[in-house]
Amino acid sequence: MPKQTIRDLDLSGKRVLVRVDFNVPQTKDGAVSDDRRIRAALPTLNFALEKGASLVLVSHLGRPTGNPEEDAPFKLDRVAARLQELIGRPVKKVNDTVGPEAQAAAAALKPGDILVVENVRFNKGEKKGDPAFAKQLAGLADAYVNDAFGTCHRDEASMVAVPEAFPAENRAIGFLVEKELQILDTLLGKPKPPMVAVMGGAKVSDKILVIENLLKRVDKLLIGGAMTYTFLKAQGHSIGKSRSEADKLDEANKLLELAGSKLVLPVDHLMATSLDVGAETKVVEGSDLPDGWLGLDIGPKTAAAYGEIIKNAGTVVWNGPMGKFEDEPYRNGTLKVAEAMASSPAVTVVGGGETAEAVETFGFADKVSHVSTGGGAFLECLEGKSFNSLKVIPDR
Repeated sequence: MPKQTIRDLDLSGKRVLVRVDFNVPQTKDGAVSDDRRIRAALPTLNFALEKGASLVLVSHLGRPTGNPEEDAPFKLDRVAARLQELIGRPVKKVNDTVGPEAQAAAAALKPGDILVVENVRFNKGEKKGDPAFAKQLAGLADAYVNDAFGTCHRDEASMVAVPEAFPAENRAIGFLVEKELQILDTLLGKPKPPMVAVMGGAKVSDKILVIENLLKRVDKLLIGGAMTYTFLKAQGHSIGKSRSEADKLDEANKLLELAGSKLVLPVDHLMATSLDVGAETKVVEGSDLPDGWLGLDIGPKTAAAYGEIIKNAGTVVWNGPMGKFEDEPYRNGTLKVAEAMASSPAVTVVGGGETAEAVETFGFADKVSHVSTGGGAFLECLEGKSFNSLKVIPDR
């Protein structure tokens, strides 16, 4: 069922607590290195402001340890400064989340004002889902909007207990979460055929449930990344010193049996003598790989074959790079898949995390149908899971 959205709320003169996902990549000194998640929240924030609301923005950033010195890079000051640049109006940031400073700043908000409270994970009550902490946080505003898709799979206080502290009619999702759910409905409902899934990354274990669920729907499942070598080893092939999961061979075999001809493995591999960027490389064809070498990318024949399948698809969903794309010598496979996604007439969806980073790096983010802001949340949706953070939002 469609969820109540921000369009359904009475926003004029109201303080709206928006749970955003500003958990952005950072440089070593804490600067924002990729503002895609901040930009993705702008439609919801601007809509609320145009309707006469003021905003209290709540987000986490990084994984705080509780050590103030170690956690300093996870303060939201630079995130708030970047939001101010992008939204074109003043953004006030306070140094606590539910304390006296936050309470005073929230009470002083006027229509059009924006307040960013401090990293919600600096409070132990957030991870614990503490109702007392949630009540304090909810007390900063009149209504609640969840626009943090990347955190929807978490049962943390700001995702579940906080909205529960508001009357049902004052809870909603934002435009970003709405779009993510619409895309997932397309993928898991009635996708335009033929449907193709591209799965990469290091571990089969991270994708077992996703693959099982997608195999009911896809016509082809294209495999890349280091998980290739777990599948090849399960088939009895030699994989040199390529990375694999020795304890997941039985699961890989089950997936191979379940998939049949749907599952497509690389026919050639870019191999190297080590992980070092300057290591000797060569392309090896076939499924048996030489001793002393490790696979770091799909080969050119595989990249071309995958590209053709993608270009002739009706729907494509991609999660996981084809190789060690962060190093230039090993990025061609991921680049070629991204190019194929960008030029395909299909509905093309990129799952978050490293795949979204790759598409952004290559300049194709605006040329695919959708780039998800959620890594773990996106995968869990593809597994068919439901989230408590969405159950607490009323249906329309």
